[in-house]
Amino acid sequence: MSVSTAAADQSVCTPLPVLGRDVTVPLVTGGEVTYAALDYAASAPALQRVWDDVAAYAPYYGSVHRGAGYLSQLSTDLFENARKAVADFLGCREDDQVVFTRSTTDSLNLLAAALPAGCRVFVFETEHHASLLPWTNAQVTYLDAPRTPDEAVTTLERALAERDPYGPALVCVTGASNVTGELWPVRELAAAAHAHGARIVLDAAQLAPHHPVSVRDLDVDWVAFSGHKLYAPFGSGVLAGRADWLSEAEPYLAGGGASRRVTRRQDGGVDVEWHETAARHEAGSPNVIGAYAIASACKALTEAGFDSLVARERHLIEKVRTGLAEVPEVRVLSLFGDDAPRVGVISFVVDGWNSSHFAAALSAEYGIGVRDGLFCAHPLVRTLLGSHPQTQGECGAPEAAPGEKSLNAIRVSFGAGTPDEHVERFLRAVKELVRDGARWNYRTEDGRCVPDTSA
Repeated sequence: MSVSTAAADQSVCTPLPVLGRDVTVPLVTGGEVTYAALDYAASAPALQRVWDDVAAYAPYYGSVHRGAGYLSQLSTDLFENARKAVADFLGCREDDQVVFTRSTTDSLNLLAAALPAGCRVFVFETEHHASLLPWTNAQVTYLDAPRTPDEAVTTLERALAERDPYGPALVCVTGASNVTGELWPVRELAAAAHAHGARIVLDAAQLAPHHPVSVRDLDVDWVAFSGHKLYAPFGSGVLAGRADWLSEAEPYLAGGGASRRVTRRQDGGVDVEWHETAARHEAGSPNVIGAYAIASACKALTEAGFDSLVARERHLIEKVRTGLAEVPEVRVLSLFGDDAPRVGVISFVVDGWNSSHFAAALSAEYGIGVRDGLFCAHPLVRTLLGSHPQTQGECGAPEAAPGEKSLNAIRVSFGAGTPDEHVERFLRAVKELVRDGARWNYRTEDGRCVPDTSA
């Protein structure tokens, strides 16, 4: 898409109203400025629509499923309707289950706990830790970072062809990288998995807020995502997909809600009959407000129209990438190359700068919030930075003093609520910092680079 076309397309969709759009923050150099939230990949701000829906429901909040009172019944209907809204948003199959969890991490750990005996898991080293690490009770094959989408497919096919074809297998893959923003060939990877008798789970944490995700169209077996990245930051997530492995597994948590019937035995023990529906893995009082917030966000994004949202985001992506390309000292990180389709997540390093120092200066001197570090994707960032993927480093912590080289990167991310002004201010700040340097002194404190206010 050309810049002119993207600019024309973006007019069909203005930024969606989000909380915090008018918040001002102090600058270390004096005065205040409207905060530019460019860390959507970590947690997106709540849509105003989501906040309004939650606020309207809050006085009617009640315990779900077992209450006879009006508020409990209303809350139960709202909770189960939220499940249906999510299923519609994801294009689920009729017999799929939608389980409400705490986050993408929680969803994938739930699935990991539900793997059948002897299951083999295949996962690329490029994954976020949420999808790289949960498979401790399975035999895991870690695949090297591919450099093209086609290489991703052939790498997976080769690995699957070498496994025992009669045992269960699962492929875990991201839909959009939380480091580079690049889109992965999910449909092709799903076809490869199924051709070799394996199942596939999609980590859609970074994809669902930016693009439509259809379980049917992508032909994935499960999808996981988080509310706090989908403009619904109320501590909830989703695992949606095939019911059989979930229904046959021991409950993720043992307790009320997951149990259908509990009886004492004569020997003093108890016998438990567990639910076979999504309730099997939702023990305890559920996060009704979190589930409702996710459903509200799903409806809001659908009503806004993903075609318009995607077109406007492409305009912002092009603006950021073009602006960064004008600064020779900036290197944008990429697996698949400049032409790869992507969402609004871009990571980069700046020659001569410690990444944490640069991010701290963006915040303290310009009121711009970005992220620095390894983004809970250590092997991938190490590979992109040219160091060994096994090199140790803390998630988000600087490894060098301001002005010294570090093995971290800077990530700018944006979405449906980002105004052009935030992106333009970010690009001006990058150019000024590279040209003129920071206007303030910085020091490392508790693992973070912060302005030095001791003088």
